Amino acid sequence: MNQSLAYVREILAGHTDIEPVGQKIFDKISNKDYPTERLFVKNLTADEMYYLNRILEQAIEYSNQEQDYERSKHLNEVYELLMI
Repeated sequence: MNQSLAYVREILAGHTDIEPVGQKIFDKISNKDYPTERLFVKNLTADEMYYLNRILEQAIEYSNQEQDYERSKHLNEVYELLMI
């Protein structure tokens, strides 16, 4: 699994109990080996994209506050694909 998707999966692990859509995305990312972020995003439904967009925005902001710019960069790679 590439680093960007590994970070997304880590974030989703904390959201699996909050909403079922979080669990669905976590299952997708855990059970299939996506070679690129783009292929992962293409496999998401509109609801999943909306949900992931929301939590990634928060996670990127938190990473920047913690000065974890490497993590922020990787999360932003996925976030930008959601916006296309």
